[in-house]
Amino acid sequence: MDNSPDVHICEVAPRDGLQNLDVIVPTGAKCELISAIVAAGVSEVDAGSFVPATVVPQFGDVGAVVAHALTHKSTTIGAVVPNVKGAERALAAGVNSMYFVISASETHNRANVRRTIEEQLEAFRVVRARINAQKAPERPHLVGAVATAFGCSMEGDVSEAAVCRLVQGFAEAGADEIGLADTVGYGTPTQVKRIVRAVRNETGPKMMLRLHLHDTLGAGLANVVAGLEADVRRFDAAVSGLGGCPFAPGARGNIVTEDLVFMLERMGLSTGIDLDRLMATREILARHVEQKHLTGHLHEAGIPRVLRRVA
Repeated sequence: MDNSPDVHICEVAPRDGLQNLDVIVPTGAKCELISAIVAAGVSEVDAGSFVPATVVPQFGDVGAVVAHALTHKSTTIGAVVPNVKGAERALAAGVNSMYFVISASETHNRANVRRTIEEQLEAFRVVRARINAQKAPERPHLVGAVATAFGCSMEGDVSEAAVCRLVQGFAEAGADEIGLADTVGYGTPTQVKRIVRAVRNETGPKMMLRLHLHDTLGAGLANVVAGLEADVRRFDAAVSGLGGCPFAPGARGNIVTEDLVFMLERMGLSTGIDLDRLMATREILARHVEQKHLTGHLHEAGIPRVLRRVA
């Protein structure tokens, strides 16, 4: 019997949640956070980013953090790789999944990685070849992540055609999965459904899709529902709503994992995640992260006693 949950959630707080903070979270705290997330039943964790510490000091310890994360054998441990060198480091570390990000907005992509979209796609092809050269059991899952798929803080609207061109490039280069990211949180439910369906038409029904949503303008959970209605069952989220985009100053972070789990379970969709244990991760973060960075409706209001049994 298939006991997999109805909805798969990847926890991104250890990477996307921490990368823009103005304080360096100690390595031990990052490891403690990942262990607590795994203990809550989360089956995939984005543990860090293989970028130079001179660019993102938060990830100067990514090797140690990923090594700890990989001790949790039942959980998929992934990392962002911005280029071929980062991918080679991730391969050497033994990650289970790689997230290779390219923006659908040319301006955002140049600002983010200092390359054109086509230059990034060529790097993605090289990474695919590097992975294919590994022995089959050691090949990580490769996600082609489309940033700014629902809008850009620099260009404004991003066309459906631009998103589909990048998706096509990822698919032709051998992506195992496509992620659509609302990097700056400008997306709306109608837009999410429209773009997801356009991408489905581009890739066919067999390509795995996920949504990475932000809550900048308060539409995050509404966009999850839109994704569900478009048959997406894989979502990224961050405990306590950590995160944001450096090119959207002041923007709120990722959708809140705790709120997402509560909503999905109330909708009758299983996640496999223990909400009480997930809520407890706030205590770890609060020791190192200012309260202003920690959000979440459940944390603010509490879970009403009459709704404690959310299944």
